[in-house]
Amino acid sequence: MADLSTTPPLTRDSVIEAHKLVKPHVHLTPVLTNRTLSELASTPRTAEELAGTRWAGRTPARPVLRLWFKCENMQRVGAFKARGAFHAVERLKQEPGWLDGGGKEKGVVTHSSGELVLVPITVTKIDILSRSISVTDWGNACPGNHAAALALAARESGIRAHIVMPDISIPQKIAATRGYGANVVFSGSTSVEREAVAARVMADTGARLVPPYDHPDIMLGQGTMGLELQQQVAELMKPAGAEPRFRAAATGRDNAGPGRP
Repeated sequence: MADLSTTPPLTRDSVIEAHKLVKPHVHLTPVLTNRTLSELASTPRTAEELAGTRWAGRTPARPVLRLWFKCENMQRVGAFKARGAFHAVERLKQEPGWLDGGGKEKGVVTHSSGELVLVPITVTKIDILSRSISVTDWGNACPGNHAAALALAARESGIRAHIVMPDISIPQKIAATRGYGANVVFSGSTSVEREAVAARVMADTGARLVPPYDHPDIMLGQGTMGLELQQQVAELMKPAGAEPRFRAAATGRDNAGPGRP
């Protein structure tokens, strides 16, 4: 990745420039609504539920909320991570001397989780005031989308990709990453173990590290969701302290006046 001192600031203008780089490589994903979730979010709380809170004794609000979803599950590799990976690779190709210095052959390296995690499947209640949801059914999901995303982005530019994944990663995730042409290197399951193996790969190959998150080039790429979302939905709210994808998306949307691209 580019040195932090040379990366663009996390501003809307930087996200606009990032979008120019990734637009040829990613899908413009749709924004869809969900009637069931909108109705759950719009269900007023009862007086009994307000008892003991700072809203006790007040007339329960009757919100009318319509929830919109940016369907990045329809993105390439099935996740928004494609945006950050493509932006990182395109920025790396612009770095003076990287291509001429054998950058394609040395390649890029990252570490990414690929084990199963538990996620909510059936939501029965959304409580806006307490910022909570009620879940009755849970299912499995598999993270590690940055692995496949970087493998794809590297392949399309003819760059070698070394992907460090836990040895407990599910076979489908490993196969998908290898299917994009990456060299998969296994590690332990913790982030410390993955980072140690990635450092070894860098030392052995000269590959450049592309972190899975919290790097400006990654965040600016993810922030292109916000630019697209502004064109598709009139208003955008983000929770304080949101995870990187939402912070980045909000950066792409911040200070966007009416009619701005």
